[in-house]
This record gives sequence, C-alpha cells and structure tokens, in this order.
Amino acid sequence: YSHGKEHRQMLKWIGKTILIIFGITILYLLTWPTGIDPVAWSPKKAPGIVGIYAHNKLLSKTQIIGKGIGVGPEDIGVDIQGRIYAPYEGGKIFRYDSDGTNGKEFVDTKGRPLGLGFDADGNLIICDSFKGLLSASPSGDLTTLVTEVDGVLLKFTDDVDIAKDGMIYFSDASIKFDQHNYKQDLLEHRPNGRVISYNPNTKKAKTIKDNMYFANGVAVSPDQSYLLVVETGDYKITKIWIAGDKKGNSEIFMDNLPGIPDGISSSGDGIFWIAFPSRRQEILEKLATKPFLRKVVMRLPEFLQPAPERYGFVIGVNEKGNVVFNLQDPSPKSYSPITSVEAHNGYLYFGSLTYNGIGRIPMP
Repeated sequence: YSHGKEHRQMLKWIGKTILIIFGITILYLLTWPTGIDPVAWSPKKAPGIVGIYAHNKLLSKTQIIGKGIGVGPEDIGVDIQGRIYAPYEGGKIFRYDSDGTNGKEFVDTKGRPLGLGFDADGNLIICDSFKGLLSASPSGDLTTLVTEVDGVLLKFTDDVDIAKDGMIYFSDASIKFDQHNYKQDLLEHRPNGRVISYNPNTKKAKTIKDNMYFANGVAVSPDQSYLLVVETGDYKITKIWIAGDKKGNSEIFMDNLPGIPDGISSSGDGIFWIAFPSRRQEILEKLATKPFLRKVVMRLPEFLQPAPERYGFVIGVNEKGNVVFNLQDPSPKSYSPITSVEAHNGYLYFGSLTYNGIGRIPMP
C-alpha cells in the first residue's frame, strides 16, 4: 500500500509538471514579444507549376564549381576578363578563373556580402547587408560608399546594378530588419524596403522609391530607361522609370509570380533572368490573412518555421514580362535554393544563400 501511495504521488507530480510546462509553452506562444507587427493581406491565388511554368528537369545537369570554398555564394559577378566572383558567409569574396578553378580570396568585407556588380572602371560594387554599399578596386582595396540614405541607416543592403552612365542602383531590403532576421520582414508583410541611387561623381545617394515589400533583386533595362526591382514579399516585380518622360513613376512589371522571387539580372539582350529560392508555399498563403498566427509562428523553434524547399527554379522573361525560358529541377538534390542568376559568355551562373558551391549550365 505504501509503495502504491508513493507511486500515485509521483504520477500526480508528473501530471502537474506537464500541465505547468504546457501552460508556460502556451503562454509563450501567445504572448512572448516577436518584434514583428504583421498586417493581414490577401495574395492572389498562386498560378501553380503548370502552363508556362510547367514542371521540367532542365536544371538537373547543373555543374557545381568552386565547391568547398565556402557557404552561400548569394550572387555571382563576372569581370571583363571572365573571372568569377562569389560572396560567402563570413564576409569573404573569392575570385575564380573563368572555368571555376583556382579560387582565391579577393577581399574580406567582414560582414555579409550579397549583391555584386562591376562599374566601368572595373571596381567591384558590393552590397554588404551589414556594412552598406562598398567598392573594391581591381587590386582588392575596399572603400565604403554609403551607410545611410536620407538620414536612415542602411539596414539590409541587398542587390545592385550599374547603369551605363555610372549611376549605381541598389536595394535596401528592409529599414526595420537586418539579414539575420529576413523571415521577420516577410512574415510582417509591411513595406519596409526601398531602392536607392548613388552617383559616384557627386557621392550623393537618394531614395528613388520606398514603401516596397522586401526590395530585393535590381536590374537596369538594356535601353537604360527603367529599373526592375523584385518585391519578394509581394511575389511581384516593379518597374521604376529612371529616364524619359515617365522618370520617377513606377508600375507593376510582373505580378503573382509562381515562386518566392529573389534575384533578377539583365542579360543585355532583352532577357531578364529571375531566381526563385522556392515555389510559393501553401502555409504562407494561408497565414497571410492571419497576422496573429504569424506571430505564433515566429515564436516557434526555427526548425518548425516555414523554410525554402529544395527546388531549383529559374525563369527568363522578355521586356514585356512574357516568359521565354522556364528552367526547373524538382530533385531534392537540386542546386537550390537559387537566389541569383547571371548570364555571361554562353553560360548561366547561379548563386545560392546556403549552397556550398556555384551552379552553372550552358545558356539554354
């Protein structure tokens, strides 16, 4: 009887402990500060991977180069000599020969370099998410160009493209969240992003468009009259006129994209290449109208939060926004998530925020 009584007391203690832990967990999920102020919104029904976006395996033969150097070559730059540049976690940018061999450290920003581009003098213009807009000379001398614009610090310097007149256009994905907390910005779904122009002659920067939903990839049109900017949080691409009668105006270039868009680049021949780190995710669509539940999601351990799937996905569109190329690889071993695409000398080069290596295929 004594043994049975102790056993019952132990079970009661265990039961109370479980209830307390459960209560604390519920309290945490409902009330712990998340740092986000989400707003309800209603995305259009995703077009699906059908029709012009139909499944295929055209990326299945992607060649991996520069493997083993570092993690997360988010964007790829190619200089006039055909040498390949890739930025990695930890701040280092490596330079490779044109065949992807002989990788050597070119410069270390000691931040998190993302978007890359070359100016007419061969300087590598770098968007470092933490350090701002930087420039590295051909010999690797690093200079800081911009750290704040219109009195607001650059919080998440993201992607860059350079016009023929030397003007540098780059995105500040969010003025509220940094690169470590990009999920918070996407789940909040408020227009915290902006696009900025920097004149290297006057050394002045100004915001050319703000109130953007996670301003990401940037590409100048071949005729230099407009700029395309990816709004990752809204599944769309915005056109901003930078010359002519419409200068300063903006309009939607592509809307309701089939994936979560990231990088965009111009091939110079009228094709814009767009990278999708992931297809649209049903869970995110359902959470769009439920801001409170999005706060709960942010309180979950990271491994339980929505994350990009392993799915290679790239499209090429013309200047009217019509899909010309649809390249995919549904394999769980695909080169993904693809965050950028660069066309150069008969190849498409792919960057990734988390992959160990650079992707490359012959131009389709």
